[in-house]
Amino acid sequence: MNQELRMLRETRAIWATVVCFLLGTGVGTLVLWGNPRPIAGDGSVGLPAAFTAAAIAAASFVVSTVVHRRGEHSGMPRWQIVISSASAIALTIAFAGVTALGVLLASEVLGVGLQGLELPALGGGIVIGVASAVGGRLAFDAGIGLTTSDLATLLFSYLVIGTLFAMLTAADPRWWEMNFSQLGIGTGSWAFNGTLVVAGILTATVGMYIGRDLHRILGDARLGRIGWVVVLWAATGVALAMVGIFPQEGAVVVHNVVAVSTLVLFAASGVLTTATIPGPPPALTATTVVISLLLVVAFVLADAFELFSLTVLEAVVIALGLLWLTTLVRVLAVLTPERSRPSLRGRLLGAR
Repeated sequence: MNQELRMLRETRAIWATVVCFLLGTGVGTLVLWGNPRPIAGDGSVGLPAAFTAAAIAAASFVVSTVVHRRGEHSGMPRWQIVISSASAIALTIAFAGVTALGVLLASEVLGVGLQGLELPALGGGIVIGVASAVGGRLAFDAGIGLTTSDLATLLFSYLVIGTLFAMLTAADPRWWEMNFSQLGIGTGSWAFNGTLVVAGILTATVGMYIGRDLHRILGDARLGRIGWVVVLWAATGVALAMVGIFPQEGAVVVHNVVAVSTLVLFAASGVLTTATIPGPPPALTATTVVISLLLVVAFVLADAFELFSLTVLEAVVIALGLLWLTTLVRVLAVLTPERSRPSLRGRLLGAR
């Protein structure tokens, strides 16, 4: 990419940040018009700020995608365009969710540190403007050129933000004595359950991008295998979303089944993806072996020796799984050409 084009994109991003700030401030001031409001809690600035910033971030991503990725579908068959468009829609939802939870988490933290502070309409509007500018800028940058590695980082960040917010708003402060599913029970359970639903959408989208990268590497010759990779990652995302849709409080059996299914599908997706990558690369193989050994050790220490609780074991499994996924997408980034690769097949299934 030449220097002039990079400068143009940076200029556009700056202007997008300014526009997002002005929109957020204007809308926020109108929404908060009336009596001063606290930073967090009932009737606070937090919820209007989250909704406003989320909507502006989503719009920013859409505008950036239209401006910077115009012509990307040129030469692609209809099925490839549908998959690409579906991933863009899923990402729009994901950026809105990430922004909303990020703002809510920030408001809860500020509410603890600034107890008693109340903001008038204009002051609250400026706070919403700042949140909208940050979320809008990040979303706009993503629309310029989002990689699979960026998506994996987004998924990891979103899970951390969502879980932290759920911890702060949990109905039972001693939830950690049992497992993470306790965060999805009682008042405020929407935070954890909603996090899982959006994380499921992100996981399925990561799978679409992995399929895109594999197609750029291998071409149409391995399209059947690549299709199964995408299907398995999509199934993993659906299962993860269902963990949030069916919380433990109202559907224990279904919740436990889909939770276990998520782990099984994640492992199956990883195995098939690794088998499809040419090589496979030594770095990915070494990481897979080490993480597998660590998982075995963690299960033995938790089950046989009872050195830590189920909650800690769940945290270890999730962290190691995301670490492996990060390694996978980084390896793919090294192997994947930057240019899009239109398929020569008119149909995804059947004859060419």
